[in-house]
Amino acid sequence: MSEFPDLLPALPEIFLACSAMALLMLGVFRGDGSTRLVAWLAVAAMVVAAWLVLGSGGVREVTFNGLFVMDGFARYMKVLVLLGAALSIVLSLDYIEREQMRRFEFPILMLLATVGMLMMVSANDLMSLYVGLEMQSLALYVIAAFRRDFAKSSEAGLKYFVLGALSSGMLLYGASMVYGFAGTTGFDRLTGLFVDGGQPPVGLVVGLVFVAAGVAFKISAVPFHMWTPDVYEGAPTPVTAFFAVAPKVAAIALFVRLLVEPFGDLVDEWRQIIYFTAVASMLLGSFAAIGQTNIKRLMAYSSIGHVGYALVGLASGTELGVRGVMIYMAVYVLMTVGTFAVILCMRQNGRMVEEIRDLAGLSKTHPMLAFAMLIFMFSMAGIPPAAGFFAKLFVFQAAIEAGLYVLAVIGVLSSVVGAFYYLRIVKLMYVDEAPEPLDRRIGGELAVVVAGTSLFTLLFFVFPAPLLDGAAAAAASLFAG
Repeated sequence: MSEFPDLLPALPEIFLACSAMALLMLGVFRGDGSTRLVAWLAVAAMVVAAWLVLGSGGVREVTFNGLFVMDGFARYMKVLVLLGAALSIVLSLDYIEREQMRRFEFPILMLLATVGMLMMVSANDLMSLYVGLEMQSLALYVIAAFRRDFAKSSEAGLKYFVLGALSSGMLLYGASMVYGFAGTTGFDRLTGLFVDGGQPPVGLVVGLVFVAAGVAFKISAVPFHMWTPDVYEGAPTPVTAFFAVAPKVAAIALFVRLLVEPFGDLVDEWRQIIYFTAVASMLLGSFAAIGQTNIKRLMAYSSIGHVGYALVGLASGTELGVRGVMIYMAVYVLMTVGTFAVILCMRQNGRMVEEIRDLAGLSKTHPMLAFAMLIFMFSMAGIPPAAGFFAKLFVFQAAIEAGLYVLAVIGVLSSVVGAFYYLRIVKLMYVDEAPEPLDRRIGGELAVVVAGTSLFTLLFFVFPAPLLDGAAAAAASLFAG
């Protein structure tokens, strides 16, 4: 074996890191007037990185002495992360100019956070897992508090930082226990320890619980969701959109790989944790959102609920379940980005408004925007034929095939409860009168994102094969590995 590691599997990460450094120099020399240029170049860098991910071949490759893995599962989830991150930057373009946030560091921080996310998806060791997680988190702490002159934004960054540090400590403590009782932190070596079906040491299971708790914080699963509503409400809206998609996908991918690969033979031990977390997330996400008046807080509780539905697939511990999780996350990314694009269109007299009641009468003043929001709300509620219905169908199907009937029933019931507050928004738009209509002008980039994501969400059932086949192949690669 060569002493110098094979860099090709990590080429997308290396390319993005070099792009971030080059864009930083460009911003330094051209000043804050270059923010829009830097943002579009960051989007272009993500597009090239996605092309490098897709062009990296179909075989499983492990490099950096077993710390980094590239397989079908990583390719699928990395493309989703890059798509979510690129769309979030596009959403931010008009906002940062209007809200006096024209600082070139903003898209660069999002780019650096994305490098950490890609590292998380390909982590093949508890140490590389932690490095990726922290690289993502450090950039996210900064962009959460990016509007320094806005008290809520500073508060959001501080809360996220303090609770994030706590979760990192829990994860490291769990990793040290796993190392102490298993003698290794590498996923490949951990996989071989439990093949004979022997009883694992109690300390190892406790360590796994702590690691799972640290990752659960990153996906804002109950009971580690405390930061989510406040951070979502306080952070700038494009940052909230970014938080809601890219880091969620990366952390879910990390969670799936962690539990299925090294601890796949301990499914009976970790299934209890995922079962509880899924149920608690679905129920809290459904019931807590009912009383919300701020649409960003509502989206925070909605995202907690969606994480619960995704974890239903993971709780099954099967290839079919992982496939369901991957389909769910793909649909979740696009419908969430679309919803936040509509939220960014909510302006009255040139200033942002965030109250749910501000959507009243939207169908009369902005009929196409109201129709797009209706599609996203139907999808999030799981009403056919929107894509969200099929996403939930696949995870519930996996749970039923694994014999988790109660979990599937709770999921369906919480979907019914969640439909109440999604349909309340539809009722506001189509039945109520607007006390003060929203501004007519909508940015060109926002209009394109709203149109593209709403068409995907509405017409997913027409041609679902590419997504379903890609998810099936990616899930198979995880279990084959």
